[in-house]
Amino acid sequence: MTERDWIEKDFYTELGVSSDASADDIKKAYRKLARSLHPDKNPGDAKAEAKFKTVGEAYSVLSDVEKRKQYDETRRLFRSGGGAGGGFGGFGTGGTGGFGSGAGSDFNLDDILNRSAGGARAGGAAGGLGDLFGGLFGGAGRGGTRPSSTARRGTDVESEIQLDFADAVRGATVALRLTTQGRCDTCGGTGARVGSTPRACPTCAGVGLVTRNQGAFAFSEPCRDCRGTGRIIDEPCAECGGDGVTPRSRTLNVRIPAGVTDGKRIRIKGQGEPGRGGAPAGDLFVLVHVNPDQLFGRSERNVDDLTLRVPVTYPELALGATLTVPTLDGKVSLKVPPGTASGRTFRVRGRGVQKPTGTSGDLLVTVEIAVPSELDEEAAAALRTYAESTKSFDPRAGLLG
Repeated sequence: MTERDWIEKDFYTELGVSSDASADDIKKAYRKLARSLHPDKNPGDAKAEAKFKTVGEAYSVLSDVEKRKQYDETRRLFRSGGGAGGGFGGFGTGGTGGFGSGAGSDFNLDDILNRSAGGARAGGAAGGLGDLFGGLFGGAGRGGTRPSSTARRGTDVESEIQLDFADAVRGATVALRLTTQGRCDTCGGTGARVGSTPRACPTCAGVGLVTRNQGAFAFSEPCRDCRGTGRIIDEPCAECGGDGVTPRSRTLNVRIPAGVTDGKRIRIKGQGEPGRGGAPAGDLFVLVHVNPDQLFGRSERNVDDLTLRVPVTYPELALGATLTVPTLDGKVSLKVPPGTASGRTFRVRGRGVQKPTGTSGDLLVTVEIAVPSELDEEAAAALRTYAESTKSFDPRAGLLG
């Protein structure tokens, strides 16, 4: 991504969010767009694929706190530099506008970046906004040069998986199919036709940047001849068009740790898109969705504890009973003492989430009385007899004062 990209592109608009959007709003917007534009859902759709790349590029900047801060500063700088016509994203390419020329004048990006009066190569005139851009984009500062802009860490990739409750509790290995940018197999990532070699750009001497003088100011910008790569490809690869990368589908076996919860984001280092110019690859972030179970749940106080609600009869609570209750691994016996109240929770040790460290959570069993919707005459008569014999017991004593 070049300095011009940061100046001309509106990443907030690409994601459909406002410039003051929170990190969560940006993440939600990206995930929604990434799902709808993913190449697997739009096979053969070049426009969707291009938009997918653009959305990923925007997210790679706005999801990084430091990059977003620098990007916002760049937008603010160029907004304040123009007059009435100097809004971001509306820069002209011709005309005679100037930098800070007052109300009613047009802010012209080419006047700032491209107009040259005997412009020098990278490492030329000192001071001015060139220093500011050098700081924002990782340059060397006043009067210096910087390495080629082609070295760039690969973009992070996000994906999602759906897990059954039992797999989330026990842990599982899941095959995840991804479509990302990968090194072109035809040219080996050089971008050049097989048998040819890229040459150093003569305009920027292979640096990827040139310095333009504008009066007392010096501006560094990506070299136009090599598009900031520092290389000239005379015979581009027919497969990748000179980019050195192509969309590739791959299957990655992802190990999900035991006890993962719904909404957990797992980072897999180095499994994102490949870096450029020898830079490291990005990371893969997997968002986990866990399907709810019909019987078991997770405790809010301790996610390693499982929860289970067991219906019981009144006699079982009043007289006591030994219940057989299910676990994820089989069955256990649970002793309910006489006089147990409905809603009481019992703890079954070691029947929760089994952690790789050797520790484990518990199974929390809550007993709840089940009232029959209908009674036959014999059962109704028995209950009436019971009610008559327990008149001395008033569960609402003291309720009304």
